[in-house]
Amino acid sequence: MTAERPPAERPAGRGSMTGASALIVLPTYNEAESIRGVLARIRVAVPEADVLIVDDASPDGTGAIADELAAADPGVRVLHRPEKDGLGSAYLAGFARALGEGYRFVVEIDADGSHDPAELPAMIALAESEPADLVIGSRWVPGGSVVNWPWLRRAISRGGNRYARGMLRSRVQDLTAGFRVYRTTALAGLDGTVVSSHGYCFQVELAWRIERTGGRIVEHPIAFVERATGRSKMHAGIVGEALWRVTAWGVSTRLGREPLPVGERV
Repeated sequence: MTAERPPAERPAGRGSMTGASALIVLPTYNEAESIRGVLARIRVAVPEADVLIVDDASPDGTGAIADELAAADPGVRVLHRPEKDGLGSAYLAGFARALGEGYRFVVEIDADGSHDPAELPAMIALAESEPADLVIGSRWVPGGSVVNWPWLRRAISRGGNRYARGMLRSRVQDLTAGFRVYRTTALAGLDGTVVSSHGYCFQVELAWRIERTGGRIVEHPIAFVERATGRSKMHAGIVGEALWRVTAWGVSTRLGREPLPVGERV
């Protein structure tokens, strides 16, 4: 089963076809154990938002469960992709849908329960009131924390963020965070031909792009809880990609070169 054909495009930020101002993008790959609970918590926290589940042909049946959930809730839709194609690609597909359908905000959130949907009302309100182009659910600002992380995972995250901030001369404390609210107009022109990072580094690239173009970024403290079910998608290749790209971007900037491709603004 594939997702329904998207409605005709509307100008970003003018209001979606459903009347919702925010689209929550929920990428899944083998999240059969957690998807029901996470979606239920999202619907309680922000019942006025729409949800797009992006499933990459999960072999554990997550896609079929997502279809059941969507059939029972008109605010939930499913985008089925034919194969596993990475977290960054899944979010870009969701961003394109949010831009094309006129949502004002688009949300990134993990499907494993690590991000608490109860934080979403405050994060969306910050994006609205500041106003902010990006609100990051941050672990590494005062009031933020991580729960049930082994010391090595904590060290990699803290060390990776410090290195990225230094190389990129960024003021963002949690560049790698994956719990975010974007103003859709800040994402215009960004697609797979412009954004090439995946996973860990995808988050760094998008936050840095917004920061470098003068966008307003606000960090909201959250408690990140280690997943209780399933297996983490983090692996050495994702960390290696982030290290290589951040280093290359930092060196290019210091040499006076443009480190990132620029997409056409729409």
